[in-house]
Amino acid sequence: MRKTLGWLLSLVVLIGTMGAAGTTAQAATAAEPAAAADIKDQVLGIPGMSLIEEKPYPGYRFFVLNYEQPVDHRQPWKGTFKQRVTLLHKDVSRPTVFFTSGYNVNTSPRRSEPTTIVDGNQLSMEYRFFTPSRPDPAHWDDLTIWQAASDQHRLFTALKKIYKKNWLSTGGSKGGMTATYYERFYPRDMDGVVAYVAPNDVVNKEDAAYDRFFATVGTKECRDRLNAVQREALVRREPLEAKYAAAAAENGWTFTTVGNLDKAFEAVVLDYVWAFWQYSLLADCTTIPTAATASDQEIWDTIDAISGFSAYADQGLQTYTPYYYQAGTQLGSPDIKQPHLAGLSRYGYQPPRNFVPRDIPMSFQPQAMRDIDTWVRNNANRMMFVYGQNDPWGAEPFRLGYGARDSYVMTAPGANHGARITGLLDGEKALATQKILEWAGVAPAATALSDARTAAPAAYLAAPDAELDQADLRREPQLRR
Repeated sequence: MRKTLGWLLSLVVLIGTMGAAGTTAQAATAAEPAAAADIKDQVLGIPGMSLIEEKPYPGYRFFVLNYEQPVDHRQPWKGTFKQRVTLLHKDVSRPTVFFTSGYNVNTSPRRSEPTTIVDGNQLSMEYRFFTPSRPDPAHWDDLTIWQAASDQHRLFTALKKIYKKNWLSTGGSKGGMTATYYERFYPRDMDGVVAYVAPNDVVNKEDAAYDRFFATVGTKECRDRLNAVQREALVRREPLEAKYAAAAAENGWTFTTVGNLDKAFEAVVLDYVWAFWQYSLLADCTTIPTAATASDQEIWDTIDAISGFSAYADQGLQTYTPYYYQAGTQLGSPDIKQPHLAGLSRYGYQPPRNFVPRDIPMSFQPQAMRDIDTWVRNNANRMMFVYGQNDPWGAEPFRLGYGARDSYVMTAPGANHGARITGLLDGEKALATQKILEWAGVAPAATALSDARTAAPAAYLAAPDAELDQADLRREPQLRR
């Protein structure tokens, strides 16, 4: 009996051992990762995604793509269009930054500041209706901030299946506005928002904030110098318009949209002071000529360098038709009083309607920006707004109310429309950097629980790259009412 029981026990142990070994072998086999599909194959496996080209860049994969989007997200059966996007791929284990300029997408590899901070991937999207991302035929009432936010939401939803770590959205100027509107309509998508120099024109007809800005920006000496050149340009309208006509003939400029050369000339001149502060620094005032002694050519050259005489020709306006359309339908556009031009200005600041072809209907929706402003004040969560002290567009910024959580408004001293986190005061720079790292889920453990204002500053995780990190400061139109 003992022998029989012993034999049975041995058999049971043997069977158990074999079973365990088999299970272990199966588990080991299951644990071995299957060869991951190439990232290009994964991305192109998304329905509606197609490749335009891949461009090599050290340490990254960079793709220029088309993504098929509904013309109207509320009625997707009404047709689609191809929206151009780019993808700077680092690794699926890294966070991803969703960037948009609010205009055309840059098809060269570029890296936004948040992408450098978190050392992540970057998805960049061309704004709808900027060519070639324009439906054909183009029904312009489909160009709204909600439709554009829905473009982002749909693209994010598709790529989140591949890039599963945290996501941040960002952009500057109209791109900062775009990131903000996206958060308002789809607040569950992103883990954080970094909006740079984003204007917030809540009440389109009330622009006294801009008058206060231009009365105090920089120094009185600089303001007086700029105002004098602007006035002198209108005093010398006749000889300068002769130069303008010659330049138009040489370059093939026409003025059908704005109406005539005279209107275009004055629009350029009236942009001069605004454009200086938008793109220049206080130190650049020394380059402005003295109006009383300047030649016609010197006046022409400074106006052209800062405002650009091509801006209001048909050829200059064409690219920005979607921008002017949105300014005249939802975004609003600023206006300022310029008493030093009294008796010289024939048209004042012309409305966006003057810069959009007349066959495109426009009707302003005053509730659009009020809704955004109210939502941000009461519901902002993990949102950061960065402004430049001397940037006119920051005269009407986004503000936070009691309902905001873990959100911030910061201003870079002396900065213009190119304000960045690197230009903030040390305490704010440290806080902003740490918050972005936290929101992206990559904050170092040593600083994740500390106060950034007293701890050692958090470092950018990606090494600097002069080509990838170069500022793509767009010469945006000066939108006027």
